[in-house]
Amino acid sequence: MFHRRETDFTAENFKEYLDEIIHDWLRTLTALVFTLVPIFFILDYFTMPGYLLPRFGVYRLLSTFIALIQYFIVRSTKAGPQSFLHGYVVSINVGGIIALMTVDLGGFNSSYYAGLNLVIIGVNLLLPWRAIHSTLNCLIIIVLYILLNLTAGNPYDPIILTSNLFFMLGTAIIAVSINHVKHKLVEKEFTLLAQLKKARDALWSEMEIAKRIQTALLPKKETIKGFEIAATMLPAKEVGGDYYDILETPNGERWITLGDVSGHGVDSGLIMMMAQTSICSTIHNCRGHKPSMVLSSVNYIIRENIQRLGSDHYMTIMAIHLSEANMTVAGKHQDIIIYRADQNRTEVIKTKGTWLGITDNISPFLEDISVNLGQGDTVLLFTDGVTEATNSKGQMYGQVRLEQILNQHVNLPIRMILDNIIRDLKEFQQEQMDDITLVIVKKV
Repeated sequence: MFHRRETDFTAENFKEYLDEIIHDWLRTLTALVFTLVPIFFILDYFTMPGYLLPRFGVYRLLSTFIALIQYFIVRSTKAGPQSFLHGYVVSINVGGIIALMTVDLGGFNSSYYAGLNLVIIGVNLLLPWRAIHSTLNCLIIIVLYILLNLTAGNPYDPIILTSNLFFMLGTAIIAVSINHVKHKLVEKEFTLLAQLKKARDALWSEMEIAKRIQTALLPKKETIKGFEIAATMLPAKEVGGDYYDILETPNGERWITLGDVSGHGVDSGLIMMMAQTSICSTIHNCRGHKPSMVLSSVNYIIRENIQRLGSDHYMTIMAIHLSEANMTVAGKHQDIIIYRADQNRTEVIKTKGTWLGITDNISPFLEDISVNLGQGDTVLLFTDGVTEATNSKGQMYGQVRLEQILNQHVNLPIRMILDNIIRDLKEFQQEQMDDITLVIVKKV
């Protein structure tokens, strides 16, 4: 209904909330006054006696001038406990000149009192102040009408006066009733907004905790026997499902895993953490497993948990087992880029298999691929948050550009290679919409 800065919604400051709404609407009210008051002089010109036009012109000019001053005061000041007083000033200003006009037009017998009804309605309907202020405002206008005309001493018909007051009081009662309901609606709106902000802040806090858990579970070590490793994950605004791990078991097995759960949010983060725990447990407890066997075993757990969550998520993943002379890969994920040191070129290894979580048994779809690794060879692993990053023109970063950046910096230490890729990616993309994960492995 009304606009207010989000950060001000707290359960204790409804008064300040209402003051600001009233202050904002006063700009509209005063602007209407200095616009409509002079325009109504056109009506005066065609309906009023000519000898009264100069006097009415002065009335309207004075009222317009007061409204202009009031408008600039409201514009240049901040909302406060006294802001509502401007509403009374508007009523006295406009109601006063209309009451003076009724005096000049014959007093209580003049039908020009109808303009006072417009003032009563206009002020009270635009300002969501309390019913007490609405009531006082109406009384001020009616009292001005009575006092000015009684002071002038013009003859009048009591029946006409009774009729005029009846309609003015009826208008006042309607205006006060509507204002009372409107004030309650504003109060209810404030309560709902305060509750919404509280719920949002609580949810945001939980999301921040989930993001911290997600990053806290990332591996701290970046070196395993025979290989140098540099890795990073840059979470997007929401909790995502990117995952990587670097494992070296007590019996000397070396593993790297990289995956991405579909979608964003807490569900994706939970599935990612389930996968990490399951993979780590499987690798440490089952010596000699091939990557396909590890993923097949983990899939049973992930599949069951996804069903329990009632979600339709899945997970793209690859598991890599490293040995002295090669690496063995299984699982469907992004391509693997390898820089061959002895040939000074890159090659791309397509991953094969299927995703975790889409069916109970994925063993028939998995294949272990063995890739030779020579001295100085550099392996680049990444998630789709890298290649699908977009710039302001909607263009994607792409795998070709990623290969080019790798080739350009491949002779640097691998941590610097990683830093250069991240720097280029950040300069390219307009806004990070997905988790970004990169792992670089170099055979030494």
